[in-house]
Amino acid sequence: MKTKDFDYELPEELIAQTPIEHRDASRLLCLDKVTGDFSHHHFYELPDFLSPGDCLILNNSRVLPARLLGNRLPGGGACEVLLLIDRGEKTWECIVRPGKHLRVGAKMSFGNGELMAEVTEVLEGGNRMVRFSYDGIFLEVLDRLGKMPLPPYIKEELQDRERYQTVYSKVNGSAAAPTAGLHFTPELLEKIQKMGVNIGYVTLHVGLGTFRPVKEEDITDHDMHSEYCVIPQETADLINETKTKGGRVICVGTTSCRTIESWAREDGFMEASAGWTDIFIYPGYKFKVMDALVTNFHLPQSTLIMLVSALAGREHVLRAYEEAVRERYRFFSFGDAMFIS
Repeated sequence: MKTKDFDYELPEELIAQTPIEHRDASRLLCLDKVTGDFSHHHFYELPDFLSPGDCLILNNSRVLPARLLGNRLPGGGACEVLLLIDRGEKTWECIVRPGKHLRVGAKMSFGNGELMAEVTEVLEGGNRMVRFSYDGIFLEVLDRLGKMPLPPYIKEELQDRERYQTVYSKVNGSAAAPTAGLHFTPELLEKIQKMGVNIGYVTLHVGLGTFRPVKEEDITDHDMHSEYCVIPQETADLINETKTKGGRVICVGTTSCRTIESWAREDGFMEASAGWTDIFIYPGYKFKVMDALVTNFHLPQSTLIMLVSALAGREHVLRAYEEAVRERYRFFSFGDAMFIS
């Protein structure tokens, strides 16, 4: 299967640059994964497509303000560090700029010296291991000095950092938001629960690999990035109970999907789990647990559009995307949503 098979034409002006005023006022394209039929709605209508006994699986990871702007020492030249993975002992795996000036031993200062850093290792692929020094609690320092690491296709400054967080975000660790969840409000979640739909939480810390394009001609040659995820016992129990009683397991976002599909047994039974996953889901994959998916619109030729194509079929998905372009939907992180059922 070729990467170019997952391409589509997207006018640049349809890439959403800012979140809309009300989270659940975004548009919702509902796609039948079997027939390919679709219809147009708004996200606040999602409960109309849910049934008592279904369960929603949400990713409660919270985005770190992981983008640090500072100066190189000595000399004062500008630098940028993007935190990716906490490796312990005050050391993070990072992307740094300018790379040619940030070799092993290079020192940096952020916030007039409130946070200091030194490059300790250059990794294969160009990432750096960076050791930080500071007083107090690192996450509090980061909250003061860091900026949200918005995707590269968003050019406008985010006015309210919480709009790049889901309302149920809880566990710090992501370098990008699980964006399908951005459409939910506390009121909408309460309404869904009151109608008898159960809600379970998993954690997958989203890495920037989610935006990495597939460069290989054949998709099976793509080297999938790894991300850390957790399935609590209560969520595993909820999924098993839902399946036993004939309800649907509906994932909110590709990150929730990848989490549960990574750790489900072949017979679909879920157990509490934690670890790194590099699962790559593309057409031909047989889903073990997930029945339906709430998701945003994804980049052309990305692993994410391949995942949704595995669920609904490439032809159905691309036809729905063409319809969304015709109807002027908003695309990507701050854009509109799909419900594939």
